[in-house]
Amino acid sequence: MSFTIVEQAAARLNRSELAVPGSSPQMFAKAAASNADIVFLDLEDAVAPDQKAEARKNVIRGLNEIDWGRKTVSVRINGLDTPYMYRDVIDVIEEGGDRLDLLMIPKVGTAADVYALDMLVTQVEDAMGRTKRLGFELIIETALGMANVEAIAGASKRNESLHFGVADYAASTRARTTMIGGPNPDYGVLTGGADDPHRDYHWGDMWHYAIARMVVAARAHGLRPIDGPFGDFSDPEGFKSQANRAAVLGCEGKWAIHPKQIDLANTVMGPSATDLDKARRILDAMAEATRQGKGAVSLDGRLIDIASIKQAEGMVKKAEQIAAAA
Repeated sequence: MSFTIVEQAAARLNRSELAVPGSSPQMFAKAAASNADIVFLDLEDAVAPDQKAEARKNVIRGLNEIDWGRKTVSVRINGLDTPYMYRDVIDVIEEGGDRLDLLMIPKVGTAADVYALDMLVTQVEDAMGRTKRLGFELIIETALGMANVEAIAGASKRNESLHFGVADYAASTRARTTMIGGPNPDYGVLTGGADDPHRDYHWGDMWHYAIARMVVAARAHGLRPIDGPFGDFSDPEGFKSQANRAAVLGCEGKWAIHPKQIDLANTVMGPSATDLDKARRILDAMAEATRQGKGAVSLDGRLIDIASIKQAEGMVKKAEQIAAAA
């Protein structure tokens, strides 16, 4: 173990994150009553330029008037390169009351972007006497952002999570796809050689590298890695497949761009009954070994080590979070 101890971000349940356009206030109450762990009210991509000001007013009213219960609430502001961002930050914090928990920052490219937002948010909070400190969700969705992801992850104590914005990332890297997430049939390889009459074609995951790199940066700085949108909300099996591969790589949540995707994300990103049972058995077996003065123990024919115990503890803790939020 390194002498450098990684400080963990706030422990929020983040299996599903529902996107709600700020220009559609009729959807706010339904989002608040949904099973989503986090709701983000969007002032950026989901809102047309001529609706930005009205959407901001909608979001402020929603923060003040909707009963969000115990749900975590975030607002996605516009980018630093737009004329809308500063007013998003100032108006939402000054007029939105104390219910807001997080700000989502799109298209983060450098650590300086985060620093600039941190400075502005701190000044507004201090001027308002706000005691509830806002956290940051950072979307990695450009080649510049991915190149600087390590520095971005450590740029502010407000940082809580990194999100993979697959559509804008594809545009930024000029990837040959128009899909919002999901596989591409052209991203694959043939088995064998030219003289093999029975060659198979194996699809690959074109987003594997990007998500894996983001996960490492997030975990190295104690942040939650979250997979972004899957555009085809008529394909639940496709969504689950993409969410499963993100979870295997270390993500602990996924966006839902349609209410249909909320429960899918919650199921995939939460521990299964089988995994949870095994985790509890691991902890029980280790506790019994400790009582007997043993330094190691086996379960189901496999050695249990400290890594297994940490994994089991994390799974049980996640289950406790889920139960507490129910």
